[in-house]
Amino acid sequence: MALFKARKPAGKPGEWFYCLEHKTVEEGPDCPAKDRFGPYPTRAEAQRAMDAAAERNLEWDTDPRWHDKDDEAPGRPAQ
Repeated sequence: MALFKARKPAGKPGEWFYCLEHKTVEEGPDCPAKDRFGPYPTRAEAQRAMDAAAERNLEWDTDPRWHDKDDEAPGRPAQ
C-alpha cells in the first residue's frame, strides 16, 4: 500500500503549458511542474515557449549590466 497518492497537477481550463519532456502544448498541466513551462494565456504563446526562453537567455547573456569588462565570453568560465 502506497503512503502517498499521486496527485494530478493542478491547473485551470484556459491555462496553457509547454511540456519539456514531450515537446507538446497542453491545456491545464498534464505533466509535473519540473517538466513544463507556463502557464500561458493562449495556445500560441505556449507553442512559442522555447523561442521565448532562448530570446531571454540571449538578452541575459549579452546584457552589459550583468557582465564586468574583464568577463570571458558568455558560457565560458573566467580563468
